[in-house]
Amino acid sequence: MFPDLTSDDIFRIETQRLWLRWPRASDAASITSFLSLADVARMTALIPHPYPPGEAERFIMKARAGNANGSALVLAISQKGAARQTIGLLGAHPATAMDIEIGYVLAPPQWGRGLATEAVKALTDTVFSLTRANWTLANSRVNNIASRRVLEKTGFAFVDTGLDFLPARGGLHPCDRFHLDRKAWAAAKRSGDGRRQMPPMAQQSQDASGNKSIVVQQAEG
Repeated sequence: MFPDLTSDDIFRIETQRLWLRWPRASDAASITSFLSLADVARMTALIPHPYPPGEAERFIMKARAGNANGSALVLAISQKGAARQTIGLLGAHPATAMDIEIGYVLAPPQWGRGLATEAVKALTDTVFSLTRANWTLANSRVNNIASRRVLEKTGFAFVDTGLDFLPARGGLHPCDRFHLDRKAWAAAKRSGDGRRQMPPMAQQSQDASGNKSIVVQQAEG
């Protein structure tokens, strides 16, 4: 589903304020710090609470394996700057042969700053630019108003509300379902003069320590 471009751990996406990159073993403590919070876990389908010891390490290994074999694209969210501590996660997984479902979570201290919207938009642009997916899908618990706003601001359209199985929540729960189709995404990417904006641009860069990265840089506008 995902191309060779994303299957190397030097792949990353750059936005105005964020780096989206493969999760690393060194992210485990940061990931645990926000995934272990009840207010975060209860809005998700898969994050257990209480958060078991070693769960972050297991998650990172699974995410890296999925990225490497092209079956998924799971990325850590970090802010640009010296520390670049992981403040969230987002991922894209095949829902059908031609549809991709996304999910995301952000640490509570970063809520309300538009960072989730920025990250989800970048991931959605990357999915449509680098895969042949017809639709990008997303679900949100009905009481998660903030998540719904993220999807709406990213261009997702509300489909319906229904009972979805959330394994970590122990059963069926009411969820709002959203989707974004390729045609709607393409239309939203057109600039004011009617010309299609450039898709994310891939380039190879090298940081001060000599580490190389494949960077997908989002076009402005």
